[in-house]
Amino acid sequence: MKSPDQFERLLRGPIVPTLARLSAPNIVVAAAMTLTTFADAWFVGRLGITALASLALVFPIQTLMQMMSAGAMGGGVSSAVARALGSGRPERATAIALHAMIIALAMAALYIVVAAVFAPWFFGLLGGSGTVLDGAVAYAQIAFGGAGAIWLTNTFASVLRGTGNMAVPARILIAASLLHVALSGALTLGWGPFPALGVRGPATALVASFGVAALVMGGAVVAGRGGVRLRLAGIALQAELFRDILKVGGVACGNALLTIATIVIVTRLIAEQGTAALAGYGLGSRLELMLIPISFGIGGALTATVGANFGARQFARARRVAWTGGLFVAAASGLIGGVAAVWPDLWLANFTTDAEARAIGARYLAIVGPFYLFFGLGQTLYFASQGTGNMIWPFSAGVVRLAVAAGGGAIAATYFAADTTPLFACLSAGLVCFGGLIAGSLFSRVWNPRGS
Repeated sequence: MKSPDQFERLLRGPIVPTLARLSAPNIVVAAAMTLTTFADAWFVGRLGITALASLALVFPIQTLMQMMSAGAMGGGVSSAVARALGSGRPERATAIALHAMIIALAMAALYIVVAAVFAPWFFGLLGGSGTVLDGAVAYAQIAFGGAGAIWLTNTFASVLRGTGNMAVPARILIAASLLHVALSGALTLGWGPFPALGVRGPATALVASFGVAALVMGGAVVAGRGGVRLRLAGIALQAELFRDILKVGGVACGNALLTIATIVIVTRLIAEQGTAALAGYGLGSRLELMLIPISFGIGGALTATVGANFGARQFARARRVAWTGGLFVAAASGLIGGVAAVWPDLWLANFTTDAEARAIGARYLAIVGPFYLFFGLGQTLYFASQGTGNMIWPFSAGVVRLAVAAGGGAIAATYFAADTTPLFACLSAGLVCFGGLIAGSLFSRVWNPRGS
C-alpha cells in the first residue's frame, strides 16, 4: 500500500528534489523505450531499404497508439486518480481504475479493427504500395492485433503513477523493453533457434513483451500497490467517472492525433518522391518522435504532481512545478536537436548506407533539429496540463501546429516539388507555434483559476 508520505511529497515537498525522485524511474523507462526504437530500426535496417520504408509507414501509427495509451488517455487516468486522492477521496480513485480499464479495452478494439483488420486499405491510404505496403501490413497485423496488451499495460501503469508510485511501473516497463530488444533481434534476423521473421520480428517482440507486462502490471494494481486497488465487482459504473477521465484523456488523444497527423501527412508527401526519400525522412522524424518518451519521463511526474496540487487548490505551486519540468526538457531536447543538426550521421549512419536516404534525413535534421527545444517544451507542458483537468490550450496548439506544418508543407510540396527544404521549414515553424502556445497557456485562467 502507498505510504501517506509518498503522496504528501507531491503537495509539500521541495519541487526539484520531488520531481527528480518521481521522474528518475520514468527517465530510465524513456531510455529503455528509446533503446527499443533504436534497436528495431537497426535490426530492420539489416533487411534493406524497402523494409525500412515499410517501418517508416507504420511507425507514426504505432507511436500514436503509444502516445494515446501512455501519455494521452494514460494522462487522463493519472490526472483523475491524482485529483481524487488530492481532494481526499480514495474510494473515487479506486472506482476510476475499473473505468480506466474499460476505456482501454474499447480503445484497443478500435486499433485492432482499423490498423490490423483493415491494414492493407489503411496503410495504402497513407501512401504505401507494392513491397513497401506488403511489409507494412505484415508488421501492422501483428503489432495492432495485440493492441490490448499495450493498452492494458499503459493504463495500469497510469493508475499507479496517479498515486505517486513511479517505481513499480518503471521496473516492469524497463524489463519489458529489454525483453523486446532481445526478441526483436532474434525474431527479425533469426538468431540461434529462433525463426527469421523479417519485418514481422519486431512486431512479434512488441506484442510478446507487452503481453507479459500487462499481466504483471495488472497484478500490481489488483494487489493495491500505490493505494488504489482494482476491483472487477462491487463498483457501479458511472458516466461521471468516464467523463472525468475522458475530459482530459479524450482531448489529449485528439492532441496526439494532431501530432501524428502532421507526420503522416508529411510522410504521404515524401512517399511521392520514392522509397529512399521515404526511408530517409522516416529515420529523421523517428528522432523527433523519440523525444516524446523523454518528455514523458518528466511529464508523467508532472501530471501526477500538478493533478494533486490542483485537487488541493495549490495553483501557484502547480505552475512552478510545470515550469521547472518544462524548461528542463526544453534544454535537453534543444541539445539533442542541435547535435543532430550539426552531425546528422551520428544518427543516420546507424541505420543505412544509402546515400539518397541519408541526404534527405540530414536535410530534415539540419532544418528541424534546432527547433526540437520547442517540441520538448510543448510536450512536457502538455503532460503538465493534463493535471489541470483542462486540455483546451494544448489541443488548440496542436491544431495550429497541424495547420502550419502540414498545411504549409502541402503548399510547399506543391510549389517546390523537387525541394524538401521549404516543407521542412514549415515543420520547424509548426514546432515553434506548438511550444510557444502551450507555454503561454500558463499565464491563462486555466492555470490561474484564482488569479493567483
